[in-house]
Amino acid sequence: MFTIRLTVAQATIAFLKNQYSERDGVEQKFFAGCFGIFGHGNVAGYGQALQQSPDFRYYQVRNEQASVHAAAAYAKMKNRLSTFVCTSSIGPGATNMITAAAGATINRLPVLILPGDIFAQRTVAPVLQQLESAWSQDFSANECFKPVSKYWDRINRPDQLITALPEVMRVLTSPADTGAVTLCIPQDVQAEAYDFPEALFRKRVWHIARPRPDAEAVKRAAGLIRSAQRPMIIAGGGVIYSEAEKELLSLVRQTGIPVAETFAGKGSLSYDDPHNLGAVGATGTEGANAISTEADVVIGIGTRYSDFTTASKTAFQNPDVRFININITEFDACKHSGLALTGDAKVIIQELKELLADYQVDSAYRDKVAAFNKSWDEKVTAAYLPDTEGLPSQAEVVGAVNNFSAPEDVLLCAAGSLPGDLHKLWRTRNSKGFHLEYGYSCMGYEIPGGIGAKIAAPEKEIYVMVGDGTYLMMPSEIVTSVQEGIKLTIIVIDNHGFASIGGLSGSIGSQGFGTRYVYRDRESGQLSGAVLPVDLAANAASLGAYVIKAGSIAELNQALENAKSIPVTTVICIETVPERKMKGYGYAWWDVPVAEVSEMDSVKKAREQYVENKKRQRYFL
Repeated sequence: MFTIRLTVAQATIAFLKNQYSERDGVEQKFFAGCFGIFGHGNVAGYGQALQQSPDFRYYQVRNEQASVHAAAAYAKMKNRLSTFVCTSSIGPGATNMITAAAGATINRLPVLILPGDIFAQRTVAPVLQQLESAWSQDFSANECFKPVSKYWDRINRPDQLITALPEVMRVLTSPADTGAVTLCIPQDVQAEAYDFPEALFRKRVWHIARPRPDAEAVKRAAGLIRSAQRPMIIAGGGVIYSEAEKELLSLVRQTGIPVAETFAGKGSLSYDDPHNLGAVGATGTEGANAISTEADVVIGIGTRYSDFTTASKTAFQNPDVRFININITEFDACKHSGLALTGDAKVIIQELKELLADYQVDSAYRDKVAAFNKSWDEKVTAAYLPDTEGLPSQAEVVGAVNNFSAPEDVLLCAAGSLPGDLHKLWRTRNSKGFHLEYGYSCMGYEIPGGIGAKIAAPEKEIYVMVGDGTYLMMPSEIVTSVQEGIKLTIIVIDNHGFASIGGLSGSIGSQGFGTRYVYRDRESGQLSGAVLPVDLAANAASLGAYVIKAGSIAELNQALENAKSIPVTTVICIETVPERKMKGYGYAWWDVPVAEVSEMDSVKKAREQYVENKKRQRYFL
């Protein structure tokens, strides 16, 4: 057997360079390169290996958490068919990645994490940044990755790499099991040489299958749909990852079954399709929540039924409601005691369409859905209209960006009050135009996520919308975008605090306590003083961005126009009123417990309403 003598780190990179994915005959490299920061624990291993492998591009980030966010955003744009490697130093560099690793796993997005690790030889222990344990010497901070990883391994001998690397790829390329994969290699092992079999480094293509469900289950699902009077579809991210948008459109036009969209599934249908009810659940539209309340058969496609989607289990009130769940993951397909169609969304929709060839909802139901679609668009138009007095609302800013952007452009966001408004208000015109990380809703995702999205789609304009609270979590990646020439347009909405949690605090009777960016009042001792003089524009400029301040919607429109011709990352800062303009519709409730006893009248009143809302919650058995 022919062998090649390489260090373990060199062998790892050589293997990763030759991994490809293929679906429907389209082949692509699985790894687009590596994000990371070098330090104690990876500089002499992976750092050296990457330096001598310029065809496997290394991107220097400013925060290790950002590296995983960027990789996840790239994988999302690529429909999980390609991703990045992320590497860090030992200890704090590694644990910085845990937050984003959880996000990747929750959102079912493949990312390979190569954290620095302690020595396999123990003569120098404890090394700098080593987390010691009294009950095991084979223990490090990287154990923290176990609960947030879909696969976790530690390589203590070079020959273990030969069997570990194919397992890493098996999980990363599995539509059902993908997420964060963590491969820990002690720093001395990274630098150790070994005679690896040459076959390990040959090109390997991982076929992404489109598995079909049990044929009888599909027939039962078709029969259940035929018996329905008010069926509806919940389109989740699985529709888009499966590239099933055309099949979904064909099915709904044939049958008239309406569609409501989750955060990940928004864009499955164009916003103006008469079958599209828009956002569903706690941040849902009037029509989506009205139809959800009365639906007798709910067809979930590629959704995990989060509490926002189900309005904390209050959305589906028909006493006889039944669920049909199309999902690549059996775990999700079986939720709500549903009829599980475990497999690929695209092929299952095709099979259902054939079995429903002569089925249509009645014309009155179809007309009702179309009327909801039209009336909601009128509400969106009204929300977009600028108010001539005072600071603009967040909805007006959303409208300005939406109206200015091209159909092929990408809107990217993750946390704060923006996602709820965007879910309801953004007019999606292509399935990749609405990029929301809302499985983990991680503050700080937006700017590194924009970098990953732009690398995946360099021909598109990426509009990152972010509130001041989440901007302050991770503005550092502006430096990375400038360094790499990755142009983003970042719209920073400054409302002087955590607007989302401020609104939530108000809803539970706590009056926005601890959510405003204000001085501490010396007399009361509370955070209730004057607004802090934070200059976000100056911060962005100091990091290398071109900065434009907008004082009105008219100035924002001009700033967006100017930003198109500016070659570097451009940050547009605009101040808005803190209060959210868009209200909830129908039973758009989210279960956040309210204190059962309190001295505050506002909390007592909120508790009464909470108890009433809890009565609508139900089990689906």
